[in-house]
Amino acid sequence: MMPDALQPAHLRRRLAQLAAVVAVVGLVVATLPGLGQVRHHLAHAQAGWLILAVAAELGSALSYVACLRAVFCPCMRWAPSCQLGMSELAAGALLPAGGAGGLALGAWALHRGGMSSTHIARRTVTFFLLTSAANFAVVIAAGTGVALGLLPGRAGPALTVVPALLAAATVLAVLALARFLGHATRGPARVVRACLAIAEGTREALTLLRGGQATALLGSLGYLAFDIATMAACFQATGSLPPLGDFVLAYTLGQLGGLIPIPGGLGATDGGLIGTFVLFGASIGPVTAAVLIYRLVQLGIPALLGTPAFLLLRRTLHRPEAFATICEPLVEPAAIAR
Repeated sequence: MMPDALQPAHLRRRLAQLAAVVAVVGLVVATLPGLGQVRHHLAHAQAGWLILAVAAELGSALSYVACLRAVFCPCMRWAPSCQLGMSELAAGALLPAGGAGGLALGAWALHRGGMSSTHIARRTVTFFLLTSAANFAVVIAAGTGVALGLLPGRAGPALTVVPALLAAATVLAVLALARFLGHATRGPARVVRACLAIAEGTREALTLLRGGQATALLGSLGYLAFDIATMAACFQATGSLPPLGDFVLAYTLGQLGGLIPIPGGLGATDGGLIGTFVLFGASIGPVTAAVLIYRLVQLGIPALLGTPAFLLLRRTLHRPEAFATICEPLVEPAAIAR
């Protein structure tokens, strides 16, 4: 049975709430005293860059679909793959669980389509780690690059070296935890299965990274890179793009606000991005304008495309031929992604 949070009526309410919040924010920006500079930059945003921002966000969404298909089922047809991926992105924008809402929808759909719970659990871990790895790699590379003068940027060690070291330490901690959980044999059966799924999913993610599986890797990198390009286009539209190294670091660190369980990260992600860019030395007026445009594009594209995709996905799942049964691994779990 479909979880209550994924019922169409519930998602429609979330979509209406998101639209209402956008309208309220627009009204506040248009009328509140002290926001004249923000209004100026919004009014004079260059249309060409805004079109490029929308195109880049579409590229990010399609990259997500490609990575999802490569990890869960490379032999799935592209039509249901797009329906599933776009539905996950919409759920991530509308449900108060960040990306977990999208993964929950994907798990339900794949199970409904005939995929086993064990395979779904393991591959969900793989997919989450693969898409997260790009973020940590960017923090490490950008922080090191700015600190060594290889990338343009004005930030000091506290905003470059420290985040890079923390990102590297987090990666090592995750690998150590997965190794530890792989030896779990005691405790409730559900807990043991969860520990083993995490361990096996981590191993499969490492297999994909070491093996250079092109579609999964390019999809993971494209999902992040195109979204960074969306943000860059929004900054260019308002005429305020910071130095590349500072920009990439501020973008990546600012996205941490999205971890707060609010639908679409509304308020948390926006505030995190604005605050981080200001911390890196950007002016608050143009930054606020750029972030508001970016968030409208980032949430609007998945919501507008993902809602009809979810309706098509439900229709697909009602067909006699389940689309996920062909995705089960035959011998080696990681072999299906090669």
